[in-house]
Amino acid sequence: MKARYKTKQIAVGNVLVGGDAPISVQSMVFSKTADLETTKAQIDCLQLAGCDIVRVAVSDREDANALKTLKNMISLPLVADIHFRYKFALIAAESVDCIRINPGNIGSKEKIKAVVDACKERGIPIRIGVNAGSLERQFEEKYGATPKGMVESALYNIKLLEDFGFTNLKVSLKASDVERTMAAYRMLRPLVEYPFHLGVTEAGDLESSMIKSSMALGGLLMEGIGDTMRVSITGELEKEIEVAREILRFSGRQKEGITYISCPTCGRLQADLVPILKEIKERMPKIIAPMQLSVMGCAVNALGEAKHADVAIAFGNGDGLVIKKGEIVGKYKQEELIDVFIKEVIKTEQEMLQTQKKGE
Repeated sequence: MKARYKTKQIAVGNVLVGGDAPISVQSMVFSKTADLETTKAQIDCLQLAGCDIVRVAVSDREDANALKTLKNMISLPLVADIHFRYKFALIAAESVDCIRINPGNIGSKEKIKAVVDACKERGIPIRIGVNAGSLERQFEEKYGATPKGMVESALYNIKLLEDFGFTNLKVSLKASDVERTMAAYRMLRPLVEYPFHLGVTEAGDLESSMIKSSMALGGLLMEGIGDTMRVSITGELEKEIEVAREILRFSGRQKEGITYISCPTCGRLQADLVPILKEIKERMPKIIAPMQLSVMGCAVNALGEAKHADVAIAFGNGDGLVIKKGEIVGKYKQEELIDVFIKEVIKTEQEMLQTQKKGE
C-alpha cells in the first residue's frame, strides 16, 4: 500500500480534510431540506452510524432560507449542494460549513466569483464537484464524457477560483463507472495539491454500489489517493456509512474497529454461520481498538486458520472454542459460546487500549 499523497489541509466545520487528517466519511440526506424535522432525523441517523460530514440539497429559496435554522439544530459539519442557482449559494454561505458547486451548471464567471467572494468572507471551503454527466459544453464537445474531459474541467475551474484569490477548496471527479472514476482521479492527482473527495456517482442499489465503490474507492485509497469520501447508494442512508467504513478498513486506511473473518460454507460446518455472524454483529458493542475477529464453523481448522485473530470463536458438535491470539480460552456449550466470545472481545479491547495508553 502506497503512502497517502501530501495535500493541502482545509477545514469543513470542525473536521479537517487533507494533509495528515484521517479520511472522513460523508453522506447526503434525501429529505427536502426545508422539512427541518425530517432532515434533522436523517442527519441524526447518519451521525449515529459514524458519518463525519453531511450534505443537503438546496433546490429552492425555501431550502436556502432553512439552512441557518438547520445548522443550529445539528452538530455535524453541514455542506450545501448547489446547482444552477448561484444566489442560493450566497444565502447558504451565511450559515453552512462548505459549499459544493458543479461549475458546469452554476453559470458565468461573474456568478462563480460572487460565490467565491461569499465563501472567502466567511472562511468556508468550496468543493469543485465535476461530474462526467454534466461537463461544461467546451469540454464535452472537445473530449466527451471522458477522464480527460473531467480533468480539464477541474483544472479550468481550479484556476478560475485561484485567479479570484481562492484556494480553500477540495475537488471531486465522479463518473458512474469504475474505470472513468479511477482514471480521472489518477490523472489529476499529480497536478494539484488540493484534497480529493472520492465517490462514484449514480452507483445504484446496495449490491451494485458496494462493488463499484469497493473497486474504485478502495483501489484509489490503496494508491494513496483520497482525503474524504462518500459511498452513494440508492437505499438506506446508514448503509452508505457502513460500506464506506468497511472500505477504509479493508484498504488499510482506518486503524480502528472490527475486521471480521468468517469461513466459507463447506461440508465441515457444524453450525449455521449466517445467522450466527449476524447475531454477533448485532450484539457486539462499538469497538474502537483495531481488532480482527474470527468466526469459524468447525473446530478442526480453527486453531490454524484463526491463529492470527485477536479473538476467535469456533463451533463444534454442540459445543465450541473461544480462542485468543491462537491460544484456547476455553471450551463451552454452544448456547454459551457467543456470550463468552463477546465478553472476551470487550476484555481484549480494554487490554489493548491500556497498553496503548501506557505507550503514549
